[in-house]
Amino acid sequence: MSDDFNMSMRKFLKQVGVTSQQAIEEAMRDANTSGKTFDAKVVLTIDGLDFEHVVTGTIKGQD
Repeated sequence: MSDDFNMSMRKFLKQVGVTSQQAIEEAMRDANTSGKTFDAKVVLTIDGLDFEHVVTGTIKGQD
């Protein structure tokens, strides 16, 4: 893969990670999450490609 491709993909994934973490932290602060566990899912699609990637996991609430 080209350097331009790698750099653009890394930049996108960094943006996804940082903005997602900020949004999750804000949602957790605004809710009573103590002692709770939440199922989480991310669905990534790319316009113009027949592509969908799903990531699932759990997030523990703040104590």
